[in-house]
Amino acid sequence: MKEKRSPSELEAIWREKDMSNGNVVDALVVIMRTNGCVWAKTGGCTMCGYKTASLSNVSEEDLMKQLDQVSSRYKGEPFVKIYTSGSFLDENEIPVSVRNRVFEMFGSCERLLFESRPEFITKDVLDTCPRNVTIALGTESSDEEILSVSIRKGFTAEDSRRAGTLIKENGLSVRTYLLLKPLFVQEKRAIDSAVESVMFAAPFSDEISINPLNVQKGTYVERMWKRGEFRSPWIWSLIEVMKKCHGKVGCRIMSSPSGGGSQRGVHNCGKCDRAALDAVDRYSFTQDLKDLNVTCDCLKSWKTYMESEMTLGTVSDLDRGLNNDLAIR
Repeated sequence: MKEKRSPSELEAIWREKDMSNGNVVDALVVIMRTNGCVWAKTGGCTMCGYKTASLSNVSEEDLMKQLDQVSSRYKGEPFVKIYTSGSFLDENEIPVSVRNRVFEMFGSCERLLFESRPEFITKDVLDTCPRNVTIALGTESSDEEILSVSIRKGFTAEDSRRAGTLIKENGLSVRTYLLLKPLFVQEKRAIDSAVESVMFAAPFSDEISINPLNVQKGTYVERMWKRGEFRSPWIWSLIEVMKKCHGKVGCRIMSSPSGGGSQRGVHNCGKCDRAALDAVDRYSFTQDLKDLNVTCDCLKSWKTYMESEMTLGTVSDLDRGLNNDLAIR
């Protein structure tokens, strides 16, 4: 029997490390349970499973009770992140009264971050935000075909550029999320596209978070993955993107992969996954290229995998079902 979830309870809350004002600090991360992303109600993005965190009967009172829980758990962390399954600036998801209470609660901390789709970002709304706000934009890619076909994002790269530029012009900060290896994209092309997207997003971003595609439950991506028609990206590909972008942009390049080291998440051979992910984590904080110095015998397998994809003209998971002697990795 499926557990009944209360609309007045938070989806999740935890603490982690992040950067604020150039320092590594404690961050409080909050996932609010809301009525959901407006775009998800029309089908949503191919890789997004966050609609499972949504309910259909969350009231303004419920959201206020969730904020009471946040208040009781807040221990003065300098960085607070408030996530929903959609857009914090969508008034149908987060009413203005709830938004204003968040601003009252955390308007004086060092940094407050939330996400929004670009259509909800206007000058009038930005004028109501405290000056410590960072708005996260799920730009995903600068390639319009990838956005519309592989991701089904529902907005364009130019929409992200407009929103990001407006945010910066109004004195606030931008964290841009880019997706590494969307559906129907070969590994090598995924690397090249991510690098192109970093260069596109850098002028309107303070930080760029490269998010390797993680197979979430109940998504179109999961359906393709189960059929062997998708392999989550290699950690080597993520490291390659970071190396190619290092020193070429004026913003922080970071990654905090969900499901890293699992078959659903970014992974290598299994033996080196932890070391490679630790290298990514270190670089995300230090921006020191030396921190990406990690190696494994499967580096050769990663290169062979990309060559094989190109030769065969496929995006299917070439690893699946092969024994250790014949496996690509």
